[in-house]
Parts: sequence; C-alpha cells; structure tokens
Amino acid sequence: MVEKMLLATDNSKQAEKAGGEAISMASLGGTIIVLYVIDADYLNALPQQDLRDQLNENLKKEGKEAVEKFKKRIEEEQCAGTCPNVNIITMIKEGRPADIIIKTAEEEGVDQIVLGKSGKHGIEKFLIGSTADRVVRKAKIPVNVVS
Repeated sequence: MVEKMLLATDNSKQAEKAGGEAISMASLGGTIIVLYVIDADYLNALPQQDLRDQLNENLKKEGKEAVEKFKKRIEEEQCAGTCPNVNIITMIKEGRPADIIIKTAEEEGVDQIVLGKSGKHGIEKFLIGSTADRVVRKAKIPVNVVS
C-alpha cells in the first residue's frame, strides 16, 4: 500500500486521469498531496510587470480551482464512503514544475509521485510531456505516469 503520494495537477484532462489513479491507489487509506505548480518560466517570459502580476493571479486562481476540484472529487464523488481514511493536503507553489514536484516529494517524504503524461501547454502534448519526462528521470522514488 502507498501510504503517502504526491499528485501533480495542472487542471488538464491528463491530470484528471492521474487523479483517478491516485484515488484508486489510496482507497485503502493514506495521504494524497495535491500539488499545483505555477510555472515561473511562463511568468518571467512576460516583459511587463503588470502582465506578470495579472497572469500570476490568474494562475493562482486556476491552481486553487484545480486542487479544490480534486478535493471535492475525493470527498463527494469518487470515494462516497469507500475510502474514508484518505487524507488530502493541497498545495500551490511557484517555480519550475519538475523541480518543485521532486522537491516537494522529498520534503514531504512521499512514497510515489502520480502525474499525467502531458500537460496543457502546446508542444508538451506530444509524446511524454517535458515535465513528466524530467520527473521520471530525476525522481528517486517511483513515478506513476498516467496516459
């Protein structure tokens, strides 16, 4: 049994599938840390500070919606009494997604990382996403990439 896992979400369809996998693995109990990472590289690419600030606020809002959506799914829909011992922790952080996912997994002492194979951003939808690829290559714990 996986006692503690990290679910990386970006509010994409792939992340939703990964969430279903995390629920399935945690149905016997344990903790799921739901992590949304605001990609600092996207923010820093904008030339004007006011645009960066506005995008950052929008991404924080999207992150909150993403983690709350998963939390609601656990509490109301998917588990509906079948996995009462699942503890949910939600986090929103900023940085390079792969680095933050790995760092958070290490800091929290998780047994496994679960994430979708590709994210929401253009070219990353082809093959295995760049974030998933980096996490698989750098993580020192098992990584479950859901397609």
